[in-house]
Amino acid sequence: MKEYKIYHSGRFHTTSGEFQIINPFTGKAFAKSYLADKNVLEEAIAGAQKAIPAMQRLASYEKYEILLDIAGKIHQNRDEFAKLLAVESAKPIRYALGEIDRATQTLTIAAEESKRLPKEYLDLDWTGKGAGKEALVRYFPLGLIAGISPFNFPLNLAMHKIAPAIAAGNVIILKPSTSTPLSTLFLAQLLDQTRLPKGAVSILPMSRETGNILVRDDRFKLLSFTGSPAVGWKMKRECGKKKILLELGGNAGVVIAPSANIDLAVEKCLIGGFAYSGQVCIHAQRIYVHHKIFDEFSEKFISRVKALKNGDPLDEQTEVSAMIDEQNAIRVEEWVNEAVNEGAKLLCGGKREGGFYSPTVLSETHNEMKVCALEVFGPVVTLEKYPDFDTALRWINDSRYGLQAGIFTDSIEEMNRAFEQLAVGGVIINDIPTFRVDHMPYGGIKDSGLGREGVKYSIMEMMEPKLLVKNK
Repeated sequence: MKEYKIYHSGRFHTTSGEFQIINPFTGKAFAKSYLADKNVLEEAIAGAQKAIPAMQRLASYEKYEILLDIAGKIHQNRDEFAKLLAVESAKPIRYALGEIDRATQTLTIAAEESKRLPKEYLDLDWTGKGAGKEALVRYFPLGLIAGISPFNFPLNLAMHKIAPAIAAGNVIILKPSTSTPLSTLFLAQLLDQTRLPKGAVSILPMSRETGNILVRDDRFKLLSFTGSPAVGWKMKRECGKKKILLELGGNAGVVIAPSANIDLAVEKCLIGGFAYSGQVCIHAQRIYVHHKIFDEFSEKFISRVKALKNGDPLDEQTEVSAMIDEQNAIRVEEWVNEAVNEGAKLLCGGKREGGFYSPTVLSETHNEMKVCALEVFGPVVTLEKYPDFDTALRWINDSRYGLQAGIFTDSIEEMNRAFEQLAVGGVIINDIPTFRVDHMPYGGIKDSGLGREGVKYSIMEMMEPKLLVKNK
């Protein structure tokens, strides 16, 4: 069983808190790592604080070179990263490779952004009091950052915390999911080979109890959390004076208008609904199709869903594999069965085998059902007719979440109306809400989060403006 040590203060460590990592597809342990306790975390905090001056002294070109060096090392180890990620998370290898490529892209973007950190010149003589004076606004790194990343994109979502922190000149302690810590611990081995100041990045799996120190300790100046709304909003209540950046998911909606390319919409919604078993924050969960094209869309979509290839995540042909664990598969099964008992129609799927839940399409649902009202975070979509565009927009907005929405239409008027009226963080035209590239602002409103990720936008969250006023 391969060992992955935790990393802080520029060194690799073991602790008494050994734990095993389970392959969700086989249900068998295949690697081991270690939990950081409060004493280890305290050592990591001390090491990070010592690294703050070195990080703040780094010139832009030095941060640029370090970030590109990390990106290059990940690319050189692309296949090993992807296989490790596929085994620890049951993510099909085709999607695992895509995540590794996105992680290198996130680092490359951060490298570029590190060369153009914001600053501003102000002439102050707009009033008599400011005559003869000028001002400079510069943005300075906050210092110590805490990051908590989830299981579903274990490398790239961690990178959305680590890369901006480095670009901004901060130090960061990252708590990865204990279900999928290995890709970030492998990353630590590569970080250690770069010119990054020792202690600038620590990667520490830890219990929730220990992880709460990241939330409550005022030595951390910002907490960046990706996870569930229940946990995220509790953290906001407990985080004290620190800034907080929350990415909390949703139950994203899609609208298919009569002018849409139906075949394109079918293929896109197939990916949006079932890539990585729907365990994606911007999973296309609620699909609304105009009543005139509903039958055509439904027939084509269900046919493609039934043809999805299930199996071993390491098989290049596999499109859907096991969920992260059997407990979550059981939860999805219970939600679907509950919806059917309340009158929903099962169009396909609805079967569970251990940690695998078959791709499932429901219709004739209503908004009180969990599969509609909550984030299902599984391979389940609802498919419903809508009578007119305004009704479809109202149905998307009838949600406690507001992350992203997809609109398939060739009408500029409908595109503009959706953009103006939808209460979401992003409107994606002729694509699924699952669309994301790593330099765009990403985040939601309502229960979907607070603030924005996307490398430049995270960098801004991780810096503080300071004003200099002087005579001309």
